[in-house]
Amino acid sequence: MTDETPQATADQAGSTPEERPATDGSASPETLPVVKGVEAIQAALRTMPLSPGVYRMVGAKGEVLYVGKARALKKRVTSYTQLSRLPERLRRMVSETVSMEIVTTHTEAEALLLEANYIKRMKPRFNILLRDDKSYPWLVLTRQHAFPQIAKHRGKMEKGASYFGPFASAWAVNQTVSILQRVFLLRTCSDSVFSSRTRPCLLHQIKRCSAPCVDRISQEDYDHLVTQAEDFLEGHDAALRAEFAAEMERAAEALDFERAAVLRDRIRALAQMQESNVINPASIRDGDVVAVWQQAEQACIQVFFIRGGRNNGNRAFYPVHTREESSADILAAFLAQFYDDKPPPPLILVNHDLPEAALLAEALSIRRGQKVEILRPQRGERREVVEHAGTNAREALERKLAESAGQAKLLEGVARVFGLEAPPGRIEVYDNSHIMGTHPYGVMIVGGAEGFDRRSYRKYGIKGPITPGDDFAMMREVLERRFGRTLREAEASGVAGRPEDWPDLLLIDGGAGQFSAVREVLDGMGVRDVKLVGIAKGPDRDAGREWFYTGEAPPFQLEPRDPVLYYLQRLRDEAHRFAITTHRAGRSKTLVKSELDEIPGIGPARKRALLNRFGSARAVGQAGLSELEAAPGINRETARAIYGHFHPERAP
Repeated sequence: MTDETPQATADQAGSTPEERPATDGSASPETLPVVKGVEAIQAALRTMPLSPGVYRMVGAKGEVLYVGKARALKKRVTSYTQLSRLPERLRRMVSETVSMEIVTTHTEAEALLLEANYIKRMKPRFNILLRDDKSYPWLVLTRQHAFPQIAKHRGKMEKGASYFGPFASAWAVNQTVSILQRVFLLRTCSDSVFSSRTRPCLLHQIKRCSAPCVDRISQEDYDHLVTQAEDFLEGHDAALRAEFAAEMERAAEALDFERAAVLRDRIRALAQMQESNVINPASIRDGDVVAVWQQAEQACIQVFFIRGGRNNGNRAFYPVHTREESSADILAAFLAQFYDDKPPPPLILVNHDLPEAALLAEALSIRRGQKVEILRPQRGERREVVEHAGTNAREALERKLAESAGQAKLLEGVARVFGLEAPPGRIEVYDNSHIMGTHPYGVMIVGGAEGFDRRSYRKYGIKGPITPGDDFAMMREVLERRFGRTLREAEASGVAGRPEDWPDLLLIDGGAGQFSAVREVLDGMGVRDVKLVGIAKGPDRDAGREWFYTGEAPPFQLEPRDPVLYYLQRLRDEAHRFAITTHRAGRSKTLVKSELDEIPGIGPARKRALLNRFGSARAVGQAGLSELEAAPGINRETARAIYGHFHPERAP
């Protein structure tokens, strides 16, 4: 949001920006960058229209510093030339501005939507930023099959399917799927598994599936179950319970007690679904409850997803902002960015009065295609729900602050142990994984003040040529690729100083030999401002008796119960875990590829058809000739080629 920028006053509007001097002509060297920034803005103002739109402040390296929207671009941007009325943060932004870019829109609401999209993609450091790199799970009812499947879904939505959500987590979706299985007996298996069944699976035996795969239920009756499930997901719980109760009474009167017991269990499962959530407000059918809490110059925003009158879970967010931002500004910026890639619900409840709330509601209505209301409830159940979300935000922020304080102490301890001038902001840990030299991978994990930074993790498939099992050569290739690329990019940009993703501490799993090899590689690339530490287990490989190598002093050990030792062990173990999982994933891909992709005539489409039919490359190899011929898209000649590849001694 951009409402913080002061509007030009009436007396200022009488002269154009290019006519007004930015300074009194006595600029000192300290104020010279600000003057140059004002001049760049004034140059852009000469051709800037008064129409609605989005403007971008651009820095010397071409990076976007700030994104804002305006009802009248020229009036809004003019305010940035009035330095005395700007807060320190915006004066600093103006000083770094070398050019401006604009995009005009038809309305201010469209400008707000575009602004949110730009902020989320470009991540300008002078804006309030939503750090949300995860997709949200949905519940999907497939429609391509005669017997629809209920499943968890992430990613792009496809036509012809019904989606319900979003849910705050995979756990929340799985809980709902479990209830739907118990109440409506819908299948969760894939189409390939469905088509290959010859007898009911375990889910049917434990009364979690109606077994349409083996005709234990007619299509008409299954369609009725699907309709009931949709009614339930859309919030018609009371009508369903009444229907089940009436049907149970009829079954009891007809002495069909087994059927009555089944219906009784379905009613209980529905009741459990309603009672299992923390909040299920009757006054909210479809809406999000969004509350912000600020403390110690940080903020936490809690979002509760309510769909069909049920709580689909909640998630905490910690937006990046400056100390000058108010809770209302943070919340408004959050909402605009949060709904940039997902449809907003018809109702959003908040715990602060938002600036330009009507404009934000109009923009979200455009995004949804239907009316969206943003309300701050003052009384009743809705206010209690919002207060509950605010309490969750406060408690989550307090936990995070406590964890951050503990993390800060650990990093101070790391600095003390290894003689760093300040606590490390970025720690990189490297490890390799292979089996007798095959499928080699190197990995990098990153830790810092916020814990493990998984977005910065990197995988390196070793290209070689390298002697199998040569860990030194593998590590050399990983480091040359990691640091070599960063140094080349820095040289190309012409920017002096440390790159933004430069580590303060580099930790490797190994002793004196590994330390010397890595030090030689780093020195060869001119990387001498990174502290290098090797961590090696003792002769008996006992955790807790590790030796540390720094090259500046003899190897040393820490006290067995030192918290810093535990922290360094966690870093090393996380790198080891990531290396193993990366290696296993790469090996699995290679195994599948070697089995099927080497067969002449098997392309991606036929490979997919075979895997859908048989489940794995191994199962394809075990299949008979007649089974292969029955697979979709596989003719007799191709089936003979596949069979001959796996059974050369019995090739037909």
